Amino acid sequence: MDKKIIMIVGDWYYPKMVYQSLTTEFNIENIIIDRGESRSKFLKRRIKKLGVIHVIGQLLFRIIAVSYINKTSKKRFQEILHKNGIRETSFESEKTIEVTSINSNEGRKLLKRLEPDIVVIVTTRILSKKTLESVNAKFINIHSGITPLYRGLHGAYWALINKDKENCGVTVHLVDEGIDTGNILYQDTITNSITPKDNFMTYTYLQLAKALPLLKKSIRDIQSNNLKTIVNTKEQINNKLYYHPTLWFYLYNRWFRGIK
Repeated sequence: MDKKIIMIVGDWYYPKMVYQSLTTEFNIENIIIDRGESRSKFLKRRIKKLGVIHVIGQLLFRIIAVSYINKTSKKRFQEILHKNGIRETSFESEKTIEVTSINSNEGRKLLKRLEPDIVVIVTTRILSKKTLESVNAKFINIHSGITPLYRGLHGAYWALINKDKENCGVTVHLVDEGIDTGNILYQDTITNSITPKDNFMTYTYLQLAKALPLLKKSIRDIQSNNLKTIVNTKEQINNKLYYHPTLWFYLYNRWFRGIK
């Protein structure tokens, strides 16, 4: 018998692409949209961790570099999506429920009411241990990097920065209360897919194209009670987390090392 699948997502284009792909094979019974923390709270937390100058550099990167890359890469975005049959589709309103935080009492009560067997997480906040233990379900996530080496954000970019093409890829893993520390289900690389037209933003689409078949395979494994995992040991998980680059870091590596 098919197991009940729901999604917990952020409300933007990437989760909608994952949703569209999954619905070609599975029935997604509900989509929970986590509104996420406020921008001010996020910035305060990031400044405390990284320092104000570094965070200013990240903001400038997103405002200047990412805006430019998005404008000049539209054709390449469409090439990748068309080649892999990926498109954005709206969430069905009758299946969609919004919460302030999935880690709140409201969020946990909702999970208990829905009683899912499989929860697909797409670009949302870190789930607390209390939330993960609130239902007897497998929580699965797509991570844009090879874990445990590239935890955090933009793992493909940072692998290229580190001259580590063998670990430039994507991971589908079970979710625990850590940041990208859950047991690995499947991994693949995008190294052979990267062309001279690709860059910081198109890597994400290449990773998604590799990840979606692995995500579907993971769901089928759970449904057939044939799930196998690779355990991330404490010795393998270092304390390094990757974030957005600063504007000056990105420009230096683009101009002098050709890493776009």
